[in-house]
Amino acid sequence: MKTKSFPKGHKKLIHAWAFYDWANSVYPLVISSAIFPIYYGALTMIKDDDGRVINDTVEFLGYQINNDALISYVTGLAFIVISVMSPLLGGVADYVGNKKNFMKLFNYIGATACIGLFWFSLEDLWFGLICYFFGLIGFWGSIVFYNSYLPDIAFRDQQDQASAKGFSLGYIGSVILLIICLIMILFYETFGFKSESLPTRISFILTGIWWIAFSQYTYAYLPKGNRKGDSKARDIFWNGFKELKKTYQKIKSSFGFEPYLRAFFVYSMAVQTIMLIATYFGVGEIQWAEGQSTTGLIISILVIQIIAILGANLASNLAEKYGNVNVLIVINFIWIGICVFAFFITQPYQFYITAFFVGFVMGAIQSLSRSTYSKYIPSDEKDTASFFSFYEVTEKIGIVIGMFLYGFIAQLTGSIRNSILFLILFFAGGIVLLFRLRAKTKN
Repeated sequence: MKTKSFPKGHKKLIHAWAFYDWANSVYPLVISSAIFPIYYGALTMIKDDDGRVINDTVEFLGYQINNDALISYVTGLAFIVISVMSPLLGGVADYVGNKKNFMKLFNYIGATACIGLFWFSLEDLWFGLICYFFGLIGFWGSIVFYNSYLPDIAFRDQQDQASAKGFSLGYIGSVILLIICLIMILFYETFGFKSESLPTRISFILTGIWWIAFSQYTYAYLPKGNRKGDSKARDIFWNGFKELKKTYQKIKSSFGFEPYLRAFFVYSMAVQTIMLIATYFGVGEIQWAEGQSTTGLIISILVIQIIAILGANLASNLAEKYGNVNVLIVINFIWIGICVFAFFITQPYQFYITAFFVGFVMGAIQSLSRSTYSKYIPSDEKDTASFFSFYEVTEKIGIVIGMFLYGFIAQLTGSIRNSILFLILFFAGGIVLLFRLRAKTKN
């Protein structure tokens, strides 16, 4: 598809960029948050008639391991790889000017891995976990380059709204596909299926196809990138390291940039961990009536996605009036309240209440964090992929710490409920660092 050229700030260019959220957000919803965690839980745990878990261990590579711990370790390993790989690739992409091709590559790797999850089973657990692993690599790898386009396609005063538009489109698109999958799963007999298993696995195929198909609209409008110069193949990675070093020096020398990155690292550690474990928490800790867990969990996730649209747009409007850092401080306080409440919940209606508030602050903090970071990048900077590589690495290292901590506590105590207490500490730390950043900004 031929690239169509529009100047920076053009509404069609911003819309085309934001539309990638529509394309790729089906992955974090269907694979990370909704259908796959429920399917994984159904395969790897045994419950009694009252819905209480009586066995949640699986055999993997000759070892008996808690199912929650296993998936968290695989997730953590994937993010270690992403953390090491993305800043280097960001530097390379900025040097050779082809970040759109990198974005496409990771897109197709992730979507293909989603399709591969169709064959996930206990008998082939290793294959399913490999697909899950590369799905994470593909999604988060493409996000590095997607986010880096924000300062390229929108002016500084447009970036909060552009970021919110992206997340809003993502929430809407992913909800549409989730509803399609949910109808197919709940009414499987109407569609000629013998059980819920096959339509559930078909959902993984639909996710991959949706991701690839709708991303083509974005690729038709995004520019290729800003090429810095010619280079021999053997020098590309060396130049990638040099770009990375230059970017780090710019971050250190730019007022408020590094302090914000530290604050983001701390609170994002908790946010991303909650997003990844919420459904596993619902499967293992909530006392659902027999046969109601799948429907209840997916309804909860739909609530989160729909309310997140409101949260993203409200945060953008409040930031314009009160400032980005002030709004982020308030959002972190709300997260602490949610964690305290979630520690005590056991009933479905309590889980629904939690889902409502999680959706509201999830959309707000994701959208505003991205646009706030983008505003710290110098307005005349063209090498944006390297900057957003640091952003993604900060987030991913936080996820690694959060997920391994979650897995360790789940393995040690047999319950993920206790890990919520540690997440409160991360939000509190983020608040302290944001207050310090605000004090420096005022001075």
